[in-house]
Amino acid sequence: MTAIPFRQEVYYPESDGQPMGETDSHRREMTDLIEALEDRYRNDPQIYVAGNLFLYYAEGDPRAVICPDVFMVRGVAKRPRRTYKLWEEGRAPSMVIEVTSRDTRREDFSQKKICYERLGVEEYFLHDPLGEYLDPPLQGFRLVDGYYRSMEPASDGSLISKTTGLVFRLEGSQLRLIDAAKGEPLLRIQESKDEARREKAARLAAEERVRSLEEELLRLRREMERGRNGG
Repeated sequence: MTAIPFRQEVYYPESDGQPMGETDSHRREMTDLIEALEDRYRNDPQIYVAGNLFLYYAEGDPRAVICPDVFMVRGVAKRPRRTYKLWEEGRAPSMVIEVTSRDTRREDFSQKKICYERLGVEEYFLHDPLGEYLDPPLQGFRLVDGYYRSMEPASDGSLISKTTGLVFRLEGSQLRLIDAAKGEPLLRIQESKDEARREKAARLAAEERVRSLEEELLRLRREMERGRNGG
């Protein structure tokens, strides 16, 4: 009887067991960027936005992994994922943003850059929110004939992303994403909360005005009724 060979399933970890050890500025910017992009593409079922998620790019080799801070993929289903396996999805990220720091600069500017270039990531952006080493603190690369070429910044240092139609612009130490066609900024998390509070306050104020008018009309009707009845 011929023995059936046993094929051991390859395990692809979802975490390296280490917490995300960056500054408040880095953590806040990563979260803001992910939330802003998710909101921009919320109605497109074929655009996936994620960040701080393991991306495996060689089937059978769990060592072939990279973890982008922020990334967007066109042409794959919008659904929750535990990891992103390139051979299953069939598409590399269209755009990656690394919120780089003094501790991650070598990896972001060498190993990650080389890896994204080989994977065919169309655009790669780096932002150094603390201005510790990257000059200028916002830089971008676009894939041209299989190799990264530096993006030419505008006079204000901003960069245009062709894959998203967004302008990447610095506001102080923070990175702002702006819809290039509309000229409208994508809101950060706190800004979205503030806008929601303003909208709620305006709605409640309008409802209160309607109630006051209704009460005033009711009072006038009653007075008119009393007048007709001689009261």
